[in-house]
Amino acid sequence: MTAERYHLTDSYSISRVLNGCWQLSLGHSLNGPLDMDDVMKAFYLLKDRGFTTFDCADIYTGAEEFIGEFISRLKKNGDYREEDIQIHTKYVPDLEYLSKVDFAFTESIIDRSLLRLNRDVLDAVQFHWWDYDVPGMTETAMHLKKLQEKGKIRCVSLTNFDAAHMDLLVQAGIPIASVQAQYSLFDRRPEKTLQAYCREHQIPMICYGTLAGGFLAERYIGKTREEIVPETRSQVKYLQIIEDSLGWDGYQKLLGMLKEIAGNHGVGISQIATRFILDQDMAAAAVIGVRNSRHVEDNDRIFSFELSEDEKKTIRSFIDRYPMPEGEPFELERTPGSRYRNIMHMNINEEEQS
Repeated sequence: MTAERYHLTDSYSISRVLNGCWQLSLGHSLNGPLDMDDVMKAFYLLKDRGFTTFDCADIYTGAEEFIGEFISRLKKNGDYREEDIQIHTKYVPDLEYLSKVDFAFTESIIDRSLLRLNRDVLDAVQFHWWDYDVPGMTETAMHLKKLQEKGKIRCVSLTNFDAAHMDLLVQAGIPIASVQAQYSLFDRRPEKTLQAYCREHQIPMICYGTLAGGFLAERYIGKTREEIVPETRSQVKYLQIIEDSLGWDGYQKLLGMLKEIAGNHGVGISQIATRFILDQDMAAAAVIGVRNSRHVEDNDRIFSFELSEDEKKTIRSFIDRYPMPEGEPFELERTPGSRYRNIMHMNINEEEQS
């Protein structure tokens, strides 16, 4: 199958499944390092199947450099045109450095990403601001707009913003191409206000956490909570999301229902969960992590079928019986004292940002 594409702008399109690189960052895996040769193999396989959009961040230690090495190899082999590979990174100033951010600093981080990624322009820079109470958010977004005008950035985007704070940037004249939000069958916080705001202002959502760190998979059917040992930092987070939404009993019932629907299409639970989110209003794409080459075929199968209206209604009626996590998107992760905030790493680049 060929990966579906979505136009963020009239002249710029992305694959509807982005290759997520958070899991490649140093320290993300709790079971030792990944086989990076196999990850590189996966990158080639994904590219060949039309999954040409890569999602990373300045704070994913080592991820930008790894993608840059991939780009270098493509150039060396004569198999590269910059327009054929889309790279979305993030700009995430450390929490402790927010009050010191100025244009020179912002440009230095963007230049560093360009160097690491071996690119002449960053296709999208997704801006994140850890603490809304610290002044400077709008001014820093304006820095990115200025760098867009200088030709260093194609699209200015956001990540982990709620509707109210995104509106501050929209009203200030920031041309927001997309917003990245955690959105899955467990975490439906975007449905509270963000989705409607995005529809009103025609800002597409790029959804991450769609597979909840891998928990939407057959291997977890019948497992008890006590049997689960998180394999990655993301699984630590998504266990909390499961507990605060469906709970373990609801989670197991969901897996059984998804498996039955998957059988109708000859696919797996992960494909059903991803397809459902991609079918939601304003969902441009989903980010699925790349850990090895074994799961490339899984991504391919997402576009091999369509959910029927009855199947979508069945899934919707089930998840609507359960609560959502509290607050707006990423609100719990920002709340001091919250167990969600306690697992966030908010000061990644302390030495570089001092």
